[in-house]
Amino acid sequence: MVTGEEDRADRAFESQLARLAGSRARTQRTVRDVSTLLDMTKAIEQLRDHHADTAIILGSGLNSLVADPKSDQIIPYAEFSEIPKPSVPGHLGRFVLGEIEKTKIIFAQGRVHLYEGHSARAVTSIVRVLAEAGIKQLIVTNAAGALNPKFKPGEWMMITDHINLTGTSPLLLWRQASSPAISDAPNFLDMTDAYSLRLREKFHTAAKKIDIVLHEGVYAGSIGPQYETPAEVRMLQKLGADAVGMSTVLEVIQARALGLEVAGFSCLTNLAAGLSKDKLSHEEVLETGKNSAAEFGRLLESTLK
Repeated sequence: MVTGEEDRADRAFESQLARLAGSRARTQRTVRDVSTLLDMTKAIEQLRDHHADTAIILGSGLNSLVADPKSDQIIPYAEFSEIPKPSVPGHLGRFVLGEIEKTKIIFAQGRVHLYEGHSARAVTSIVRVLAEAGIKQLIVTNAAGALNPKFKPGEWMMITDHINLTGTSPLLLWRQASSPAISDAPNFLDMTDAYSLRLREKFHTAAKKIDIVLHEGVYAGSIGPQYETPAEVRMLQKLGADAVGMSTVLEVIQARALGLEVAGFSCLTNLAAGLSKDKLSHEEVLETGKNSAAEFGRLLESTLK
């Protein structure tokens, strides 16, 4: 028969074991957290040591702009705990330390999207890492459906402005502990000049010089992953959009909030729904993006000389 005193002793022993187990678990978590932080710090230093002022985020099908990088030029997104793993085909999920015409560039091969189940803050983590690495200019690219009937698949559009249809913003969580607010007030960010006029003029001049078609227009950013219906396409046209896609707008908001100068480009991979008899597919997007990447590479080379 167990006495009351023995029962209390057993419970005290079990409680002590539980505390020891909890302490051990916390210690293991702390060790893992410190290890992750050290790895992330090392990766940030690798980016910084490249001394690049410009970074380019590559959209769907545009990875061919980076040709066979060496292993010491590659830094996987996995090195940064803040960046989720991309799950969409065509998005490799890595930084590449490269250059164009002797101008040092950090290429971000792939991005994450809202439709993968991530928050606006997670989607823009790549931008914050690049800013931490010291870049001053950000060039964002994407694959988009053409809304303007004057545009053709395979052509490029330089973004002059955007319409954010995602219903969210990376600035919503400005009080989050992992990213302290710069001030005690919300960031009422002025987006009048979201896309740098200075950079747009440089790219426009370069495009004329090498004789390539470079449209200019407004990009509409939606959530996805479904493509737009013909009725939605007609609505977007009436709103003044020239192209529509599922990325970019949140990255640009985050970049401007961090003081980065931004240029944006859409590879027009297809005509939007209802403007063509063809069915839309991600495979078509990747193929057209791949075929159009070389022309954008020529534009970059001419601009960055």
